[in-house]
Amino acid sequence: MNKIIKMEVNTTDLIPKDKHDIERAENLKNYSYSELKSIIPELLEWLQDCNWPVAKPVSEYLGSINGDISKEILDIFETNDDVWKYWTISIFGKITNDKFIRDEIIRIAMNPTKGEIIEEVDKIANETILERGWR
Repeated sequence: MNKIIKMEVNTTDLIPKDKHDIERAENLKNYSYSELKSIIPELLEWLQDCNWPVAKPVSEYLGSINGDISKEILDIFETNDDVWKYWTISIFGKITNDKFIRDEIIRIAMNPTKGEIIEEVDKIANETILERGWR
């Protein structure tokens, strides 16, 4: 019987080093939420611009554990980074079942800040609400 032995790994070594570090980003799928819990905020930072090559594999991994990272997602909505909010809604709005995230998306659609309007966060929020049937 062959046993797979997983070596103890320093989780900070799993964070992409730059926007082209696709190999490291794709490797995330080999780890569970509990193994990467400590670096979730740093991984979410790679979603600040989904045009970066690492954003796709990072978002796929984070999407697969979205039920476990609601607090960290909500923390993004507390920032003034409206572009990050836009990408966060575009990724997690389609899949979340979290009431608080849903409520924040509805808030953005109904009562956006000036920055959220400028960056069209309110538009992606409205699209998400319609797509999900939240109205």
